[in-house]
Amino acid sequence: MGPAMTTPAALRPAGDPDAVLEALDPEQREVARALQGPVRVLAGAGTGKTRALTHRIAHGALAGAWQPTQVLAVTFTARAAAEMRTRLRDLGVPGVQARTFHAAALRQLQYFWPQAVGGALPPLVEHKAQLVAQAASRLRLRVDRAAVRDLSAEVEWAKVGMLTPDAYVEEARRRGRSAPAGLDHLAAARVLRGYEEVKTDRGVIDFEDVLLLTVGILEEREDVARTVRSQYRHLVVDEYQDVSGLQQRLLELWLGERDDVCVVGDASQTIYSFAGADPRHLLDFDQRHPGTRTVRLVRDYRSTPQVVGLANGLLDRAPRAATRARVELVAQRPPGPAPEFWENADDDAEAARVASWVADRIAEGHAASEIAVLFRTNSQSEPLEQALSARGVGYLLRGGERFFARKEVRDAVLLLRGAARSDDGEQPLGALVRDVLSGAGWSEQAPAGSGAVRERWESLQALVALADDVAATRPEDRLPQLVAELDERAQAQHAPVVEGVTLASLHAAKGLEWDAVVLVGLSEGLVPISFAADDADAVEEERRLLYVGVTRARERLVCSWTLSRTPGGRASRKPSRFLDGLRPASGSDSAVGRAGGGGRGGRSGRRGATLSRCRTCGEPLTTAAARKTGRCEDCPPTYDEGVFEALREWRSRTAAEAKVPAYVVFTDATLVAVAEARPADAAGLAAIAGIGPAKLDKYGESVLAVLAAGA
Repeated sequence: MGPAMTTPAALRPAGDPDAVLEALDPEQREVARALQGPVRVLAGAGTGKTRALTHRIAHGALAGAWQPTQVLAVTFTARAAAEMRTRLRDLGVPGVQARTFHAAALRQLQYFWPQAVGGALPPLVEHKAQLVAQAASRLRLRVDRAAVRDLSAEVEWAKVGMLTPDAYVEEARRRGRSAPAGLDHLAAARVLRGYEEVKTDRGVIDFEDVLLLTVGILEEREDVARTVRSQYRHLVVDEYQDVSGLQQRLLELWLGERDDVCVVGDASQTIYSFAGADPRHLLDFDQRHPGTRTVRLVRDYRSTPQVVGLANGLLDRAPRAATRARVELVAQRPPGPAPEFWENADDDAEAARVASWVADRIAEGHAASEIAVLFRTNSQSEPLEQALSARGVGYLLRGGERFFARKEVRDAVLLLRGAARSDDGEQPLGALVRDVLSGAGWSEQAPAGSGAVRERWESLQALVALADDVAATRPEDRLPQLVAELDERAQAQHAPVVEGVTLASLHAAKGLEWDAVVLVGLSEGLVPISFAADDADAVEEERRLLYVGVTRARERLVCSWTLSRTPGGRASRKPSRFLDGLRPASGSDSAVGRAGGGGRGGRSGRRGATLSRCRTCGEPLTTAAARKTGRCEDCPPTYDEGVFEALREWRSRTAAEAKVPAYVVFTDATLVAVAEARPADAAGLAAIAGIGPAKLDKYGESVLAVLAAGA
């Protein structure tokens, strides 16, 4: 490609292009300086890819090589696009088109449809469910809501792969993709065909049609393609590992014969193959674009060396073919605590332990909003919600209704908009917002417990907190400016932080980060998920999903699993294969998990369960006696030895009366945890791993009596 087009001085944004580079590390600076030709950036988690991208655009604009309005930056979420626009404005480069694929295509489609097709663009239907259900009904298929959701997802997968119903059958079988909703592939194909017929009858289009129709117009109308290419001379694509075949085709048509494109991605974070994402577009980019400059961003600014080490270790154990173009992260933060590994008797015990650990972190002064508990499937959230509620810990279930779509938020914004017209500036902004939202049900005191009332208050409290932030950072702003910001956030789906621990699936956590992260349910059958076990590619995607979860943590990380699903159930579960070689003593079935929160909580009640590292100094325990007590012989105990011995004597009497081995009552590790915590009531006792509902009911009063006698 020839020299970059120079922007006339009168049109250049004001600013120092060299100053933009000073804030970057060497690899990011290399990205920012690469203004011509194809560029591929392999950016690991936490390596500052958005900073590199925005500074590259700003450097090109401030240096006069690019005109901001001729840059199209494409990403996958409206929030990411809004963040990119905000950063560019802060760098003195407004006017860049930062949009999602769908938003960029829809804008072009609306503009060119009248001249390319004629008439008005058909209405866009946001949800497929009703149309899919009608298509199934026409075929006399009985489907429930869950089946309709699965069929809707299958429609999307087929369309982003540009598959006709007939081609869908062949491709789904070739990939070993199961047909949805208990149907076979031929029946699913009939639903796909019926869906398109229903859509045509109603005269509407869906989100995938936006891309398909834009592709069709650009392919058939060279004059339209030339206009688009003259408008957007420089293309940037974020999260390129998630691009589908349809999005890749659109990108190629935007480019034409040019090669001024920069793509950024991380193949190790490809977790949406089920939705059509194909990392081969990233991996093979240099083959499609000869002369590609590839830059690796490896400096991880997000996580501690301990977290980074575990993340790298996960990928170290993947097959070589699965780690092509992998980025080896190099931690830049100071050292932090080692990742913790917990083994729990059952899901309820795990949830209780998590709730106790989270409550301890909050009591230490950590913000609840900086703690997340992540799981593989949404069904795993229920015991966690109960356990957190029992401890009085507020939580947010991510993936539910969007913040600004909630009725209480919409009503509150309406009230604020009305009050903005009469804001005379007499009352402080925070006090004014509190007064207005009192009419929507907000109060100074949060409602007790959890549930819909508490969630409603948390939503309104988030608006109050945002008002306080605005008052503190922009004291000149008043209610009209706050309402304008709320409108902008609603459009960008950028909700203010609601104070509470985040509960989310691993997929929903993509792109987010927290100070402390607990990964629960890391058992075979969940991670990797059972239906992926017989597919090597699917198993590796599950590994990448766990990698995404690990790299969400900045400082503290807990990896937890259970031996059974229900209290008293058969201990048939095994820790995830992905933790082999990473968790302590993971070479044997007696692998140990260290409890969080000051060493509280030993091993869950399992025969032969012991501790492999000293609770006091952390050194390996080399003798059976030391492993029984959980400490080196020379280290002082972390519990009252008199209380521990009293508990052992009680256990011996109880086991003899029941004619069972002592460990069936409680293991030594559980007794150590009880002696350490010395709970005063049944709730505190239940929070200790190894004490499920059955044992609490059977032994709880006796254990509390022993503790009271030793007080």
